[in-house]
Amino acid sequence: MRTRVMNMGMAGAVALGLFAPPADPPLPTPGGFAAARAAMAAAGPPYAAWAAAGRTFLLFDPAGDGFAAEVLGDLSTADRIAVLVPGVGTTLADFDRGLGGVARRAPAVQARHLYDALREQAPGQRVAVVAWLGYDPPGGWGLSVATENRAAAGAAALNRFVRGLIAQRPATTVTLIGHSYGSVVLGLAAPELPAQVTDLVALGSPGMGVDRAADLATAARVWAGQAAGDWIRRVPGVRVLGLGHGRHPGDPEFGARPLPTGGVDGHDGYLQPGSPTLAAVADLIVAS
Repeated sequence: MRTRVMNMGMAGAVALGLFAPPADPPLPTPGGFAAARAAMAAAGPPYAAWAAAGRTFLLFDPAGDGFAAEVLGDLSTADRIAVLVPGVGTTLADFDRGLGGVARRAPAVQARHLYDALREQAPGQRVAVVAWLGYDPPGGWGLSVATENRAAAGAAALNRFVRGLIAQRPATTVTLIGHSYGSVVLGLAAPELPAQVTDLVALGSPGMGVDRAADLATAARVWAGQAAGDWIRRVPGVRVLGLGHGRHPGDPEFGARPLPTGGVDGHDGYLQPGSPTLAAVADLIVAS
């Protein structure tokens, strides 16, 4: 597990799900954003350059594998908010460059593509996208990937984070997008999510902890995209003795609403420019 060092004020960290908070924690104040910028500047390359470029972070913590939450758009005015939850192997070091240096795997890059698609498809909409590395994903392909321990901790943190957003903008709607193991986080978070979360999107998912969308105990619509060439198809869609994550959401028997995936390249291409999945996700966000 990571050593969690605070680089924001305590109120901001509580709202971001790093410590057990009081009920319905508020969204961090502008002072929290400033504290994150200061921490990035103090951390040196490459993070100081991110701050100097004017990028906006709610959370920045370089200790251990690191935590980050970058915001595109204005959360204080957004009527539609999308939160991206990444999967296995994601660390702060890969947040911007992508696992193995593959840019399409990077949460920051995926969030930028989605934000650009939203602005293009609905230029009049007030939208915001958050690339949320607010939990500790499994670091490799060991036992932690096949179990839900990391996902359960992530689900609790995600629920606190979302409730912080809602406390600030109670009339907004929120779409949660989980890629790979990030969709397991969504599945475990589902029963406690507030009503403002209208859509859960599972991309390249190994499972959401249940065998049917109806068992997620949420009123949110559940969507799934699983490309024909995605290797996740070879992962057994089972859950036995605490191992595995249940039926793949991309399986028609799961009951999720299907997303188009024609032409999507492998496991990490769902939110690439030109992808039909990216366009469909943008459409459902603005229509929520």
